[in-house]
Amino acid sequence: MQIRDWFWVLLVGSIWGCSFLFNAVLLREVGPIWVSAGRVTIAAIGCWAFFFALGKKVPRDFSLWIKLMILGVFSYALPFTLFPLGQTHIASGLTAIINALTPIMTVVVSNFWPGGERATINKTMGVVAGFAGASLLALPAVQAGGTTQVWGIALCLMATICYAVTLNVARSFAKVDPSAIAAIAMTGAAVVAVPVALVFEGTPHATRIETWGAWLGLGLLASAFTFQIMYRMLPRIGATNFAVNTFISPVFAIILGVSFLGETILPIQLFGMLVIFSGLLLIDGRIVRRFRRAPA
Repeated sequence: MQIRDWFWVLLVGSIWGCSFLFNAVLLREVGPIWVSAGRVTIAAIGCWAFFFALGKKVPRDFSLWIKLMILGVFSYALPFTLFPLGQTHIASGLTAIINALTPIMTVVVSNFWPGGERATINKTMGVVAGFAGASLLALPAVQAGGTTQVWGIALCLMATICYAVTLNVARSFAKVDPSAIAAIAMTGAAVVAVPVALVFEGTPHATRIETWGAWLGLGLLASAFTFQIMYRMLPRIGATNFAVNTFISPVFAIILGVSFLGETILPIQLFGMLVIFSGLLLIDGRIVRRFRRAPA
């Protein structure tokens, strides 16, 4: 990757690491469903503003709209709800570590997906390491009998599965303009998330300025802005290179959680993060290939 590519990958990783702090701030005043509903609504507005600023033409294929809106529900609305819901039981830093399992879950889903990428030995070893790391994350809660923490971890794992499935589905939209994908998908997420939030959590009462600041941060920065970058970088540098941001997000989330929220991360959970990162390195394969070439 070029230096400018590294800059954007590092920027996206740091912003997504901040999103877990934004979730924690929002949960002080609104429910987890409204965290998601507000995020995707603001993101949809931001995506459409960017779409029209670029002078793009709105797709007229009704079936494409339906498909992308459904994709948005499962790619954005649902996981954006599961993460803050899980975060009501576990620390934001731990939530970010679990989010790093997304590439590992993607390898599992892709292996069984029709036309998906089959798992190699390195990737299989990476998946095993990833699940071992996840087990280490849950171990303190299991030993202490913390059922709610286990549920929190399970909810976050479900969110990574959503990401893994929708990443494979998104391949079928390779010929669709990236700006249109983001705008229409976010719109679909908002159309579903807002009514669900009203039914289950009622009208939100967000009175603090930090609540609105966190919503804007999640919607405009961590969603509309970063997804515009992601959809443009993927064709150029590939998913594997872009996935490097999963190493960055947990580090930022842990630092912010400890600094601003007074959270604590146990040593065994940090070790679990290192095990997960080792799994990501195995899936990436570049370090393994270098070791193999070294004797030559």
